Amino acid sequence: MPISVKITGTGHFLPGKPIPFGEVDSYLGSIEGAPPKTDKWFRRIKPLMSEMLDIDFYHFAIDSETGGFTEDNVSMSVKAALKALEKAKLKASDIDFIAYGSAHQHQMPTASVRIQEALGIEHCAEISIHANCTSAYKALMVAFDGIRLGRYKKALVLSSGMSSSELRSSYYNMALVRKEELFLRYFLSDGAGALILEADVSNQKSGLYLEHCHNESIGGKKPSAMGNKRPAYYLNPKYEYDHGLHHLAQMFNEDLSLHFNEADGSVFIKGLKRMLVDYPIELNRIKYFQVNFPSKHISEMIMDECEGMGIGRHTLYTKLQTMGYTGPPMVFMCLDKIMNEEAFNKGDILISFVTEVSKFMQAGFICRYY
Repeated sequence: MPISVKITGTGHFLPGKPIPFGEVDSYLGSIEGAPPKTDKWFRRIKPLMSEMLDIDFYHFAIDSETGGFTEDNVSMSVKAALKALEKAKLKASDIDFIAYGSAHQHQMPTASVRIQEALGIEHCAEISIHANCTSAYKALMVAFDGIRLGRYKKALVLSSGMSSSELRSSYYNMALVRKEELFLRYFLSDGAGALILEADVSNQKSGLYLEHCHNESIGGKKPSAMGNKRPAYYLNPKYEYDHGLHHLAQMFNEDLSLHFNEADGSVFIKGLKRMLVDYPIELNRIKYFQVNFPSKHISEMIMDECEGMGIGRHTLYTKLQTMGYTGPPMVFMCLDKIMNEEAFNKGDILISFVTEVSKFMQAGFICRYY
């Protein structure tokens, strides 16, 4: 019989001070030297971004005076992990599995073993997963399955994002930069989140339990809507820069909507329905619905569909305004906020779901409070 999996600790870390929209360029650098058409579009759309996104503050791991980085993906993950361990009343050495998820990674050795080393854990299992905004959910799923099948007892699940490193003006080859690349500067933020999952072999549940994880890809016949142009091997760095292959870009407006919205509903709502077919729940017991999207506009559009299937708009939980959108770790950061600032009643359900657009991967999970 599968073992129950309890969430015993949560933590998150945001670098630096809250940065208002008007100060973003002072951290990321101003855009100078872009192609005239791109530059004209950028200066026209920039004032509209604040209203469209409804983000009051961002966080960047950048020193505004020196321009140097103050953190990286590993150091932010470790700081979030230490908070989660403290909440769970565990030592780092108690952890027997580390699961780390990030948008993408080029470092060797991988982040999970670097986090293990930084926490001083001599021996544990580990895995790193890179799948854009579904990576955190996939790391959670692997840890969930490992615990409920008896492979592990105490898992540390983490995610972090250093989007600023790909958004600074000095990162771009300005002569080649496009609007699909520049608009991401006002969507993304830096941060990390962590969870502790523990095996509960008792028959008396108490607290928040992870009960189901979902994972799918519907991008087999859809074009990529987010990513860079790097091939599946390493290039000469100068060639990569000279051709702008390192630039992170995302479709938006009609181009993205064409592949996100289908005749019978958005890909998000259809994926959510598939998760709820696999694991039916009482929709009226949903207390918190964490939708992992980077803008208020998209979240509200999704909730229009969710209301039609019986999920109340009041259940939407987001901290986008005060944190910015950190990508994969946002889901764990919001869960930490819920655990520390909100309340549960017995039987309350928490669900989360995400559609990422690099290749339309989707993921979600369901928790219940006892």
